[in-house]
Amino acid sequence: MADPAPDHAELYDDLAARRYFAKFERITAHMPGIAAELERDGALTRPEIRMLGGYLEALARSFRALSLKYLMTGRAEGPGLRARLAFDRHESGFPVAAELLVMATDAAQALRHLEGMPSEAELKDRMIRQIVGERTIPTALQYALSQRLYHQMLVQGGLFLARNDVQAQWLSEENGRRRWLLAWAVYDSLVNLPVVYLLECTDSGRTPLPKDERRWPAVQAHLMAQSLNGLKLLTIAQGFDTDFDDLHPKRLKRLHLGPMYSGAFTLQSGPIGEVLAEARPPEGQDWALVWTLKRLEATGVRSEKTGWFSRAERQLFALDPFMGRGAETGATATQRYVILPERPYQVLSDRDPPGFRNVIRFVVGDGGRVLRAV
Repeated sequence: MADPAPDHAELYDDLAARRYFAKFERITAHMPGIAAELERDGALTRPEIRMLGGYLEALARSFRALSLKYLMTGRAEGPGLRARLAFDRHESGFPVAAELLVMATDAAQALRHLEGMPSEAELKDRMIRQIVGERTIPTALQYALSQRLYHQMLVQGGLFLARNDVQAQWLSEENGRRRWLLAWAVYDSLVNLPVVYLLECTDSGRTPLPKDERRWPAVQAHLMAQSLNGLKLLTIAQGFDTDFDDLHPKRLKRLHLGPMYSGAFTLQSGPIGEVLAEARPPEGQDWALVWTLKRLEATGVRSEKTGWFSRAERQLFALDPFMGRGAETGATATQRYVILPERPYQVLSDRDPPGFRNVIRFVVGDGGRVLRAV
């Protein structure tokens, strides 16, 4: 990796790297429980939860793959062996987007790398012989094994990458129109966070969208190109509505799966920083996770002339009516969620800072169960 930006940090030793990935292993294990609570609240539908669940599983696999890649951080010496994980310590707590881009490149060449490596069994046998015969720590072999395991995970696939292409799920058919749920995800380089998009639309075309050789590639390319954090949902939906006359967006959601705050790894100010500092939580409970869900709803349609003898249906969207924020946010509603272990949650409840009055709170209780705070 190149020299980190001022708001980025690197993990310089293996113990810090292992603590970092252990923290994310615990956090990602709680994410399905958070998603289930959002379904119970009506914020997400069952089909949306199924799509989201796939991305959450892929995100957990990507973290496991990175943990193998950086398993020997600070211990392996030599040219090309001093790689360190870079993460965003200010804004997200997650690895920087460049890590995901490099992982995608590694995945494209993983098979070739594995072909040139000794097998897992052979590496372990060499390690035992070095320990017994030479009575030295087989650091170089440990590093080689960690890289082999990393590339094996890349070959197995199922990873959350910088770009996760659009997929479609059929929902229903009514009055000759099919209803689809389109889902895609990116690792946004501006905020260094995984972001999931969920678009429900109706299809008045002749051929089912995923089987349409003309429309489907164009839809995938269009939506991936619009997956920018700086674009409002209204801009994305209207652009899609305009470019595809026979596809009608009814509901668009964007879910940011972070940031993550931790006194051990991130620099945070304001209420979250104060809560974590005051809580002094034990190992494994020093974190807080924030999710942000933006939603745009279509409320009606209008007819628009598109040629001399043709007209097309265009959607009318509802914007947030409170304090004129609709034009600012480009969404019908925005909801934030904060998820904390028990001790930080108790401190947050006691302090009850004004900025968190409209934030829905979840607490991770005994056995890792996620519960909505009343």
